[in-house]
Amino acid sequence: MKYPNLISFAVFFTLFCSCGVHKTTGIKVIFPEVNGPVQITENSKEHFFASYYGINSFDKSERYVTVLETDIKYKLPGEDEPATLGLVDLKTNRFIPLTQTHAWNFQQGCMAHWLGTSPDSLIIFNDFRKGKFVAVIMNVHTRKEIKTYPYPVSAVSSDGKEALSINFSRLRLVRPDYGYGGNGQEPENEIPFPEDDGLFLINLETGSAKLLVTYKQIKDLVPPIKDGSIEWINHTLFSKNGSKIFFLSRQWDINSWITTSLTVNRDGTNLQRCFPDNWAGSHFDWLNDDELMVTANWEGKQYAHVLFTPGKQNYKRLGNGLLDYDGHGTFSPDQKWMVTDTYPATGLREQKIYLMDMKSQSVLSLGRFIEPEEFTGHWRCDIHCRWSPEGDMIGFNSTFTGSRQVYIFKLTF
Repeated sequence: MKYPNLISFAVFFTLFCSCGVHKTTGIKVIFPEVNGPVQITENSKEHFFASYYGINSFDKSERYVTVLETDIKYKLPGEDEPATLGLVDLKTNRFIPLTQTHAWNFQQGCMAHWLGTSPDSLIIFNDFRKGKFVAVIMNVHTRKEIKTYPYPVSAVSSDGKEALSINFSRLRLVRPDYGYGGNGQEPENEIPFPEDDGLFLINLETGSAKLLVTYKQIKDLVPPIKDGSIEWINHTLFSKNGSKIFFLSRQWDINSWITTSLTVNRDGTNLQRCFPDNWAGSHFDWLNDDELMVTANWEGKQYAHVLFTPGKQNYKRLGNGLLDYDGHGTFSPDQKWMVTDTYPATGLREQKIYLMDMKSQSVLSLGRFIEPEEFTGHWRCDIHCRWSPEGDMIGFNSTFTGSRQVYIFKLTF
């Protein structure tokens, strides 16, 4: 298949000599053989992964991936404009519709997750029903709904037993491209730091919910808020074994927002900031149950992929200066690799994908893709890479052919 807007995809090694030994560390680096990208969805409609970057979209067998399908292309979807949630069979690339969802956006889909309790058959996703945002567990093979919760999910633990929930109506007011249409929750838009809202922990086995962190608790950890602004929570993630939680708290300041990166233990203890003043934070992934990567404003001067242990000052810039920007970094299941991307560069609007070896920090280019100018703002298409469970595939979204479609790289080690 030929891709007219895929810029030359020649691979290059950085800080890496031809013999395969890192020039500085002396570590032998063997990058995987990378095949693709292969488009797995058809151009007749718009398609994209049904969740945010870094979230596993593959079932345990790696045969199926969760994808959203829509006719909407250049607008922000409303509650009366559902998308079709389905599976793509990677053996045939056939799209298999499962249901429709009215709680979705182009950035995070409907936050579909495969559940660790049954990773070959059960998914959980968000919907808008009877005026409320809900989360639904479905068996993808029978299409039977197993359980519905009165809370939309923003993250799910790796064992599939717990989830995090935030206020997507509040989010819609301040970041329309991350919230849902329909006002399915009370946004409390006149209260900067509500006492009855914040970060919720949901027990998916019992259905019970616990307000883990309130906005009032956050107040003393963030900068003084401007008049007329409100604080909001977005981007939540369990650590690999679920003992800790990362999230962002934000507020508006004129034409931009101020971000505070935070972590808290799963039991609600040890709520703390990740960084000194002015480091902010944007994108993120847990390497394991203790170490966390956040793209942050290193020393208040330059965004970088920063690896550290929350509560310690052991900050490390990843990529030897080559990844000093705000990308969507996410780690392979075996913790040996990190894949990340870039936003469209000025002029050509190139979006790039890089693979980094964690030991040597050597970087491999996986390709450069042009995003057409029509895809911008609330309906832009970020690359948003994600790993398969075995770490032998990387999926991503792109519009370089002129429509929004899903692609797969296959890796051979």
